[in-house]
Order: sequence, then C-alpha cells, then structure tokens
Amino acid sequence: MGAYDVIVAGGGHNGLVAAAYLARAGRRVLVLERYDHLGGLAISARPFPGVDVRLSRYSYLVSLLPTQIMRDLGLNLELRRRRYASYTPKGATGLLVDNEDDGRTAASFRDVTGGEHDHKAWRDFYDMTARVARTLAPTLLEPLRTPAEIERLVGPEAWRDMFERPIGVAVDERFRDDTVRGVVLTDALIGTFADPATDLLANRCFLYHVIGDGTGEWNVPVGGMGAVSGALEAAARRAGAEIRTGAEIVGISPSGEVTFTGEDGEHTVNGRHVLVNLPPAVRDRVLGRAQDVPEGAQLKVNMVLTRLPRLKDPSVDPRAAFSGTFHINEGRDQLARAYAHAARGEIPQAPPAEVYCHSLTDPSILGPELRGRAETMTLFGLHMPARLFRKNPEKSRENALRSTFASINSVLAEPIEECLLKTPDGALCVEAKTPVDLERDAGLPGGHIFHADLTWPFGEEGEAGRWGAETADERILICGASARRGGGVSGIAGHNAAMAVLKA
Repeated sequence: MGAYDVIVAGGGHNGLVAAAYLARAGRRVLVLERYDHLGGLAISARPFPGVDVRLSRYSYLVSLLPTQIMRDLGLNLELRRRRYASYTPKGATGLLVDNEDDGRTAASFRDVTGGEHDHKAWRDFYDMTARVARTLAPTLLEPLRTPAEIERLVGPEAWRDMFERPIGVAVDERFRDDTVRGVVLTDALIGTFADPATDLLANRCFLYHVIGDGTGEWNVPVGGMGAVSGALEAAARRAGAEIRTGAEIVGISPSGEVTFTGEDGEHTVNGRHVLVNLPPAVRDRVLGRAQDVPEGAQLKVNMVLTRLPRLKDPSVDPRAAFSGTFHINEGRDQLARAYAHAARGEIPQAPPAEVYCHSLTDPSILGPELRGRAETMTLFGLHMPARLFRKNPEKSRENALRSTFASINSVLAEPIEECLLKTPDGALCVEAKTPVDLERDAGLPGGHIFHADLTWPFGEEGEAGRWGAETADERILICGASARRGGGVSGIAGHNAAMAVLKA
C-alpha cells in the first residue's frame, strides 16, 4: 500500500468531501474507515426487522451543505424544500409558520399571541438572520476572516444580537410571547446543553442553524441521509480515491505515519498529509495524547407510524403540522425548566422535543407496500445530556423515552402509542438513542453530535487567513466536525481541509 499524498482518517461525509476534492486535483488519496460502511452519522438504516423503511438514523435534515460543494463534486443528490417551517401546539390551537402564505402565518400568530406585535418582530428578526446568512455563508468556504471583518459584513445590529450578547437576551427583548420565544430559541439548543440567557455557546449553535446555504432552510434529502453519503462516496471513487472500510486506526504519528488494523492484520501507511475526520478525543487517543471527552445532550427517537396522530386543533391538517418542525413543550420557560432539571442530574419532567415526518416530503424512503399506509416520524429531544444516562444506561433510556412520550401526548389529541406501526413479530417500531448509545454505537465520545462544542465561524487570534483545519503538527489537519466552521452535515470542514493542502 505504501505512501500516499493524503490519508483521510475517517470515512464520514467530511472525509469523503476532502477525498473527492483532493483526488480530483490529482493527489493519491487513501480513506480509512473503521466501520463496514461510510457516512458517519449521515446514514440510512432499516432498524425494524421486516419493516421496509430506510430511516435517517442519526442526522436527518440538510441545511449547511453548500451548493458550491454539490456543484464542484457533481453530486447526484436532490434536496427538497419543506413548505411548512414549523407548527407549535398551544392549548387548543397552535402556531403554524407557512413558508408560502404569510397571511396564514400572520393569522396564526394572532390566534396564539393575541396581537400583531410578535409577527412583526418575527419578520424583522428573520429578515436580519437572512441577511446574515446571505453574507456569512460564502465566507465558510474561504480562508478565515477576523472578527472585525465579520462584524463589518453582518452589521452592528446582527453582531450585537447574534454574536456579542446571549441570544436569550435578544429574544426576550424582541418577542413578548413565551411560545414564540421558545420556537426561536430551539435553534440555539439543538445538540447543545447551554443556557441561552447566559451562554454564548447557544449563539454559536443558533448561527449554525440559521445561516444554511445562504438561506437557512432545512431541506429533506431524497432517499434519506444515506443518499447524501452515497453521493459523496460516488464522487470520491469517481475521482480516484482509494477507500478501505473495516480499517480501525490505532495510531497516527506527527510525521504522517498511520497504523490501522483490519481483517488481514495490522498495516502502516505514510502520507504527506493526514486529514483527521475523527472526534477530538479519538484523535488525541490515536496520537497518544491526553483526551478531553465532551458531553452530548440529545435524545433521538426514530418511529414508524400507521397514520399521523390527531391534533387538538382540528382546523390544522396533521400533514402540514408534521411535515415541518413540530415543537413539543418548547416554550421559553419550559426550556428553562428542562435545563434546570437536567443540570441537577434529573430527566426533565416535560422534556422539550421536536419531530418531523420525512416521508411526507419524500415517500421514497418507504417500501412500495408501505407507501400510503405508513409514515416515518423523527424526534429530537433537547436537554438530555450524557450525565443522565451514565449510571444506568438502559433504565435511564426507558425513563427518558417514557417521559418524552408523555410530553408529546400532552400536546396531541390522542396518544402517539396508538399510531405506532408494529413489526411482523409484534414489536413497536420505536428506536431511541441517547448520547451514551451514540458513544457506544457510533464511536462518538460523550455522544456529542458535533464532536465538540461548536466554534465561531471566524478566526481567533493568529488564525485569520488559515482554513480552520490546521493543527500544531504541520502534516496533520482536521477535516471533521470539530474543525473551525465544522458541525452539521455540511462538508465544509472537508472542503476547507482539502483547500489547506491544495493552496499551501
């Protein structure tokens, strides 16, 4: 096997992006992946025996993947826009945000808030985030700017409210209604355990959830998340990258030497550069350095339903409510209470969560016999840090799932359990994954879906002009989610690591 220009350690989506760019540029590239499949968390799976449904098992929507990367690599991939942004039940009514009917959205705001103020504030706030998205998104594929340059680009108002002071403060000032405040704040808490009233980590999470590909929209990958990784794998192979699965990396040297084990024993290869698409704690371990394990903070539940559940408001079509993001007990005060419970080491009493149904936008993930007879439902629970599941993982998962089902049932007109499909053996089609499960099943230390806490999308002192991929070891670059501007299914970290090699 010998020597390579570049060895990519880890075949997640970012590693595949980097491999495709580098191989297209004529570099000899080897990708090493521990598992028997590629894609990392961006995969599709059939978790329920006898049920022909390809679920996006971990990652489930696409927002940050730049059109430029799709175009550069010639990806055969379709992303569909969701007409409805969100629905949030409140009492016997609910807040429906319709991307294609502002009049309907305004009426929904009046029903929920009792006036016009918060709808106007909503439009003003998201006009601001849209301007930031259009301005900031192109810089993510360029050398790092300084904070001062980003401030000039986005303007003083956006810099103050999105970068400089806690996002919770800005939300409280702009909006009056607790439900509306909560809908905005959820984007600051996905996979992030933070208090948005005090912690700028929530701001960084919020940025990653609203800048998107210059639009901030969260789109549905046709065929599921596995289609994203499949398209990237095809691009890497087409470009000539060599890919080896079942290859567990056990050592990386600053000189570019990589040791891995496979079915045929242990091997050592050498690279002029090593692009590491591994969580920081794993990277440190294979480099023989001290490890700092982060903490993930989410509950992921995959379900298959025989039908959509009924809503308390019969005037809202469940297909509209569940095709966007359906918010569950995510008012501002509810989020704060759940955070306080989790910080004390307790599973929240009414866990905040959100769901959406991929199959409503893309029925292709359902087998032919299930189309029109079943729907998928994906739930993402907030404020579920790994600490809640360490002592007794199985029992804690059961308790968290039970509390989460009680939470969703509190906003529906019927129990969700009555809508669940059963496997041929009679088991309910429900799969729950805690951070501890992700640590065990997906090799993510702490179960942190971003590998580590998200960083600002600009350079800190001494980083401006670099790509956010560089390390203290000249030959070793970061091409995974923990790179600056990494996080989410974007390929940005892979692109930037490749550029750091090609433009050195």
